[in-house]
Amino acid sequence: MNAIYQLKADELDENFVKAIKEAFKDKEIEIAVYERDETAYLLRSPANREHLLSAVADVEKSQNIVVAEQEQFQ
Repeated sequence: MNAIYQLKADELDENFVKAIKEAFKDKEIEIAVYERDETAYLLRSPANREHLLSAVADVEKSQNIVVAEQEQFQ
């Protein structure tokens, strides 16, 4: 069995450890910890990459900018 858990470091607690122990009871496990890079994840898909880079180019050229009406946030 494989499992990937994605959480913030400050969310690690005894309950998390207990859940892993229960899920992998009597099994040898390996724990690898690394910081997630959201940018790399979002750019992984070719379609998403093209969309995001196009949006960045639009911002740099000040075109196709959508500005929300501020009243809705008050």
